[in-house]
Parts: sequence; structure tokens; C-alpha cells
Amino acid sequence: MQNWATVKTPPVLGAGPPGYHVVGRHGMMPSVQHDEAARFNFLANMNRFLSTQLLPCVKTAYDDRAKPAFVKAQGTAPAHRKDVKAIMQHEPAYQNWSALRRGTMELRQQSGRSVVLRQLEPLIEQARVLNEGQGTLRLSDNFVVPRYISAVEQHCAPGGYSSELVADDIAAAANYDVGIFATTGGGLGRYADGGGKAVVQWLARTHPSFKPKRILDLGTGLGHNLLPLAEAFPDAQIIAVDVAAPMLRYGHARARSLQTESMQVDGITFLQANAEALDFPDQHFDFIMSCMFLHETSFVAIQKIFNESKRLLSGSGISIHLEQPQYAGMDVYEQFIRDWDAHNNNEPFWTTMHELDLPALAQKAGFAPAQCFETGLEAVVDEALFPKAPGKVEDYGRKAAWYAFGTQPSAESAASSTAA
Repeated sequence: MQNWATVKTPPVLGAGPPGYHVVGRHGMMPSVQHDEAARFNFLANMNRFLSTQLLPCVKTAYDDRAKPAFVKAQGTAPAHRKDVKAIMQHEPAYQNWSALRRGTMELRQQSGRSVVLRQLEPLIEQARVLNEGQGTLRLSDNFVVPRYISAVEQHCAPGGYSSELVADDIAAAANYDVGIFATTGGGLGRYADGGGKAVVQWLARTHPSFKPKRILDLGTGLGHNLLPLAEAFPDAQIIAVDVAAPMLRYGHARARSLQTESMQVDGITFLQANAEALDFPDQHFDFIMSCMFLHETSFVAIQKIFNESKRLLSGSGISIHLEQPQYAGMDVYEQFIRDWDAHNNNEPFWTTMHELDLPALAQKAGFAPAQCFETGLEAVVDEALFPKAPGKVEDYGRKAAWYAFGTQPSAESAASSTAA
């Protein structure tokens, strides 16, 4: 087993996460002082240490000690991630990794929250200025947030995504935005829009002539992944749907502040609505997408969302949903590690969602089997953050990757559905 005390990160390009000083700035970004940036840098490097140095020690403990003991006692290898969890809970390597990972998540939330709360009033006022008089932010005074969102403090964020401390609150969204660069180690890019860029890249590769007129983003949050689509399809009308008013207020203002000559945002409407039932005509959208949204819903809601997507998608339309990989066919140890978020990171639907047969849900909603596809997408690497190392073809540091499920006209499915 590796000696944790002697682990050192090699001093080469791409070896560590980029410093917080290179994060993308915009008109709604909270200002970050020296010590606050230092905390974010510590968190980014701690997360990297946990994933690249400490987590391999957990696997070694499983392979060398826990699994052989299970085989000796049971006469067979662990057949389910629950078996792995039962034997690994007593392993010091796992206990240390798990406790530190939970601690970094709580520290990340408290660090971001302290940054936002000390300047909440001016941030709210800035959002009001950017949002005022715009018909592209549509909130509802009597909207009821689904319980699977309102009752959960997602990722240990105090109050979750939808809570409001004061009138016109944007604190939850600002906290998310100011800390995600550290959480992902810059792997989603300076503006955390790697998911959107990956979708644009995928469309360009698999559907080069596709030019959607109407785009629907489900569970948009604060709209990180919308702006690459707005830039790629400047003539499209984009509807960004979410249930959380703080996310939409902040996201709309953020988009307005980032508008440039090459990236217009007048065509984006931020709408407070439930993706289970939307007030649009049948076949209204050419393209429907989501990014890390489905696992935030529920078993009942996800089928309703698929049903609604089937109703709203045009006959020649395309849909794609980015998520973490499904558990089917995955090694039980890998399932156990990925399932950590369900038990320790306030993700109650995580396990169930990653066990679901998404193509089956889509077919139940009315899509033909030939229309469904599964593929893999990778974030577009920002080489300014992760320069290539000398002598290496591709050494970009950390890079996000997703499992993607979607639907498209049946004649195109076989051609564009490829392995990750």
C-alpha cells in the first residue's frame, strides 16, 4: 500500500488543478478575496489528492484484504455493491477517504456561502439591474417547488437550490457558481460550461447540418450550459426551465452580463416551471437537453419528464441527457464508489436513477426503440487551463466525461450511437 505521507504531485504541466485566479469572470460573479481564493485552491487540490492518491489506496485495501476475506468466508466474490459496502465500511483507507471527501464538500459549501453572504445585498441589486425590464425572466409568485427538490440540501448546500433568505434572493445560485470551479478542478472550463460545449461538439460531429429553431434545457440551474448553444445557434429560441427562482434570477442576470457580439442572449428565456408538465404546444421543440439533471428528480417524476419530452419534441427533433454512467454492466466495486453520493452527499435519487433502464423509460413514453441511443461525451478541454505537457500528445490534466442518453430520428440512431 502506498504511504500517504510521502505522496507528492509531480511538478509537470497539467499535474494539478488550475488556480482560482483564472476562473471566468462576469457581471454577477461574487468578488473573492485573497484568503477566500486560497480556500478554493486548497479544496481543488485536496479533491485531486483524494481522487488520484488516496482513492487508489482504497482499491488496494479492497483487492488485497477485504475482497479475499469475503471470498474466504462466502466462497464467492462480492456480487453486489451492497456486499462491497458492507466489507469496506470497516477499512481504515475507505473511512479516511470518505470522511475527508464529505468534509471537503461541507467546506466547499461553507466557503462559497461565506463569500456570497458578505456581499449578498449588492449582488441582489446587480441582478435587479440586469433583469429589470426584461421579458425573458419569467417567475411565478405561487409556484410550488417539487418536494424532491425543496426537501433536499443537494451536495450539502444549506437550504438546497430553491431556498430563499430574502426578497429576490440569488444566494444559492451565487454559491454554486463561485465554487464549482474549485469543486471540478477547472475540468468544466473557466465558465463551467463544459457540458454545453460537449453537446455542441457532439451535434457538430454527428448532425452537422442540424440547426434547431427551438431549444429546451431542462433543469437549467443557472444556465452554465446554455450559452455555448446560444453561441452555436444564434437564431434559435432557447427556453431554460428550472423550479428554483434563485437559480433563474441569477442565471438570467449572469447571461445578460456575458452577452457579446458573437454570443447574443436575447433569445434565451429563463422560465420557472416543472419539467414534468410544461405549457408548450405538442412538437414545439427541435432539441431538448439536460445536464446532470435527471438524478435530481424522482422515480415518479422521471417518467413524467420523459413523457413530456416525447410530447414536446418534433418528429425530426433530437434530445440528449448528460449524466454519470449507469450501473448496468459496471464492476461492483466501481458501483460502490460511485454510489457514495447517494449515502453521503445528499443525493437520494442517485442510486435508483443509475439503475434505471433509460431507453425503456423512453420507449414507455412513446419513443421507438430505433430512436433511442446511448453514447459518451467528453468536456471540451480548455488548453489555457490545461496546457499540453512537453513530449506528450494529450496531457490536459482533469477532464469531465459523461454518459449520454437521447433520442433522434430512427434512421440516424445507428450511425451516431457510439461507445464513449
